[in-house]
Amino acid sequence: QVQLVESGGGLVQAGGSLRLSCAASGRAFSSFTMGWFRQPPGKEREFVAAITWRGGVTYYADSVKGRFTISRDKAKDTVYLQMNSLNPEDTAVYYCAAGVGSLLDVRYDYWGQGTQVTVSS
Repeated sequence: QVQLVESGGGLVQAGGSLRLSCAASGRAFSSFTMGWFRQPPGKEREFVAAITWRGGVTYYADSVKGRFTISRDKAKDTVYLQMNSLNPEDTAVYYCAAGVGSLLDVRYDYWGQGTQVTVSS
């Protein structure tokens, strides 16, 4: 079993930055892909970014390319999402997830509880 706990969400003004963390426990992640998803109010959950635990290969949704950076610290079993140039459309509950598969076709079996990010105008 793997437990994922997100943190770092909060309220920020447009143009600001925020760094989310996802702490994992319960299992090594050598074969995992870690991903960030978000769900705006009243909208479907959408993919944001992913990184392979083993090699650090990354992939981003078009909406966040150039603004967000996903990374991982294997020593801390933690994945991060650095969010810059935030705008109100980035407002959502952000979820950390983990699973197996390629970057584009991952079976995300484990999910965190979510952390709220609110960007004001």
